Amino acid sequence: MGMTTSASVPAGSEGAIKGGSVTDRLVEANERYADAFTDPGMDARPVLQVAVVACMDARIDLHAALGLKLGDCHTIRNAGGVVTDDVIRSLTISQRALGTRRVVLIHHTNCGMQTITEDFRHDLEMEVGQRPSWAVEAFRDADQDVRQSMQRVRTSPFLQHTDDVRGFVFDVRTGRLREIDPS
Repeated sequence: MGMTTSASVPAGSEGAIKGGSVTDRLVEANERYADAFTDPGMDARPVLQVAVVACMDARIDLHAALGLKLGDCHTIRNAGGVVTDDVIRSLTISQRALGTRRVVLIHHTNCGMQTITEDFRHDLEMEVGQRPSWAVEAFRDADQDVRQSMQRVRTSPFLQHTDDVRGFVFDVRTGRLREIDPS
């Protein structure tokens, strides 16, 4: 079975997908998955005691790229892989309630967050009449934003384990990680 990527599905073809919408396709896939599913009997605590914060970019198959299996880690994804208040919330729960001890941060090359600015919030406010309560967290330099994200983790008063925090930039063309020096 070959892998289909969004790049191979023509734009506007949602209605042309067998079975209806994309969501219908996902629900059908879940039915097949559930038919073969067996409870792995796992705990919610990640086996490797690591939480990975990464960008939500659809080009990154995070588990495959890092050699991870089901149950190995907590995965927290958002636009840019930026450490926001909500990421700190998730990391705090991950550490304090579920035993993680390490944090890995992953940004990537050619990130969409490098193509927008904080003006995005203003444009939204003008369109919908309400200013978003969240910051866009756009950035120009992925390396520098990884450093900033590492600093946010290391200085959070809510996190118990801040000594093993490492940051990387994933190259979407080669699949390789490049470690970022925190200083």
